[in-house]
Amino acid sequence: MASFGALLGVLAALWLPAGAASAHGALTAPVSRAAACGTEGGTTATSAACRAAVAASRPGAASAWDNLRVAGVNGRDRAVIPDGKLCSGGLPEYAGLDLARADWPTTTVSPGADFTFRYRTTIPHQGTFRLYVTKPGYQPGKPLRWADLERAPFLSITDPRLVDGAYVLPGRLPAGRAGRHVIYTIWQNSSTPDTYYSCSDVEFRPSIGTSETDETRPAGPSSAASAVADGGSAGNGHPPTAAAGAAPTHEQQSPDAVAEVDTSPVAAQERAAAPAGNRWPLIAGIAATLAVLATIGLLALYYRPRPRHRRG
Repeated sequence: MASFGALLGVLAALWLPAGAASAHGALTAPVSRAAACGTEGGTTATSAACRAAVAASRPGAASAWDNLRVAGVNGRDRAVIPDGKLCSGGLPEYAGLDLARADWPTTTVSPGADFTFRYRTTIPHQGTFRLYVTKPGYQPGKPLRWADLERAPFLSITDPRLVDGAYVLPGRLPAGRAGRHVIYTIWQNSSTPDTYYSCSDVEFRPSIGTSETDETRPAGPSSAASAVADGGSAGNGHPPTAAAGAAPTHEQQSPDAVAEVDTSPVAAQERAAAPAGNRWPLIAGIAATLAVLATIGLLALYYRPRPRHRRG
């Protein structure tokens, strides 16, 4: 069945005219410009960016959003597809997808997170998917160039599973990204001479409960010490704890901490052997009391009445 399907794909590519009848696919998660502005784009197809893209493309191109393909590339993508025309694959009918805008429909993602990419297909093919991301510092609103993309793909999968009309590409999003970027997908067929291109606009945001500072802060005692010094947490939302071997400050102790006494034998021995510095005030008070009593006794002896002797 797989070989029969591949044969049908070859025949379709060779004999059917370009258009919806010979359409094949586009990335839908994260949504590509072609999918967002095409017939399956829903409300996103009416955005200002999509309206401009439709106006700048050939009539009817939006209805064939899944037919953006170039024959005979054979892996020579950087040599065949010109700078500034990566999103259209250099095809004039899809020129609107190359518009330099910063308001394309965007998918919010988290850097370094696991993500299941989905590539909607209307005619299955065999081949390899390669996904690239723009480099740190990329500025949206400018024509996309090959120099804007990382040289190596962050995800490459050959013949992935087809589930509910879409290829499922499990992977992990690139780390070290923040803000608006573009994920560029190349699908090089092995069952046809065609290669498909997709531009997906994404915005990298840290996951809920984390921040870029938390992710880049080095782990270990230095982090705990800095968190204690700042009076904050060590990234977990709880009050800071003192480092091992350090005495907690008053601010770190709870009101009940004074009543918490270790009654283990080891602790009892340690308390017995501990310096008696805290008992000096009591000893000094007792000594002072004894001194006062001794003085009173001496004075009483000195001033006591003496017996008088009678003269004979």
